[in-house]
Amino acid sequence: MRAAHHRRVLAGAAASATAAMLVLTGTPADAQPASPAAASSANADSTALTQLAEGYLQQRADMLTTTRPTARAATARVRATRSMTAQVQDDLAALVEKGRRYKEVDGGYTKAQVDVEVTDTSVTGQSATLQLIERTRLLLPFTPQEVADGAPEYEEVSVPHTVKFTQGPDGAWLLSSDTADTKGGPTPTTQVSAVDAVGGADDGGGKAEEDEGSKDAASGTAPLPDNSDDSGDKREVRGYSYGKMVAYADKYWDHHNSAWRTYGTDCTNFISQAMHAGGWGPKGGAIIQRPSNKYWFYGPTTWTTSYTWAAAENWYWFAKKHSKRTKILDNVWKMAKSDVLQADWGRDNNIDHTMIVTKKYRGTPYLTYHTSDTHNKSLKKLLSDHPRAWWYAHRT
Repeated sequence: MRAAHHRRVLAGAAASATAAMLVLTGTPADAQPASPAAASSANADSTALTQLAEGYLQQRADMLTTTRPTARAATARVRATRSMTAQVQDDLAALVEKGRRYKEVDGGYTKAQVDVEVTDTSVTGQSATLQLIERTRLLLPFTPQEVADGAPEYEEVSVPHTVKFTQGPDGAWLLSSDTADTKGGPTPTTQVSAVDAVGGADDGGGKAEEDEGSKDAASGTAPLPDNSDDSGDKREVRGYSYGKMVAYADKYWDHHNSAWRTYGTDCTNFISQAMHAGGWGPKGGAIIQRPSNKYWFYGPTTWTTSYTWAAAENWYWFAKKHSKRTKILDNVWKMAKSDVLQADWGRDNNIDHTMIVTKKYRGTPYLTYHTSDTHNKSLKKLLSDHPRAWWYAHRT
């Protein structure tokens, strides 16, 4: 994936009302500090801070569902500063609208399950900061029998956050800000943003030595006739194992494989790993071959790794033109499991993002990708999120 900057999605933008809402108390952020005894007690309670953050993120995820479960009892009341109250109100209202749109396009989500992994806690005086990873499962409206027949049970997302708290006059912690790091990729499902995904410079990529000319026409997005549905299975050819490609993506969509580097913008690096797991052999390996789209190889450093390994635009040209390991499908709905979908968000003829199909059920492909880490998001939702994008569906 290409991204020249790290875009941050903030929790909210302006005040608005929403019926299903956190219990938020508008307490000024500059209120008088708590007594030393209260502050000492609160500072020591990192578990309480974690519970507050998890409860807040659970409420955000709940807003996406067709039924809104009661928030966990231990975190049912979360208080916020006055400015953050307005921001969160606006965000929750936007998530409700996003959930309604998702329900219209493919049934939405029936339930949300949120867990957090806190990676760092810093408490200084009356301020606290948590660095954490939100891991959310959004259950899909399929029956157990449908899941047994191949439907995905849930979509999963993993999003890093910086969550800050300040103490109110009574010593209680108040949510003061939440910043989700989306690293320039498509907005994670549990986040909202007024800015659509945008492109930039690829990690590990750049302008190739070759003048490649024009790409194939972008894949169409019109739904196929009902009788054209298929199971999404492919015969394994040329020694490739499509099952291993999918299994690799399912295993490492979130917990990245330590045997490989993780790039700041990691989507195409991840897809190259999955293709390698399924039998794609390296081509080339000399440093002088690095900027050529004719080669595809991974080295011990970024400077000894080909542009095509981790850069979406360069990967397209190696996969489709020079190696002929893929061909572009005329319609995205024809994708099968292990096929690769690439996106040009701004229609500027420079590809920004790379994904792999890990499920196909009743004609709908489900995509998995890094940046931001997402598992089994339906093509219907992606098309709804990005109506202006050009899509390139690769048959692998």
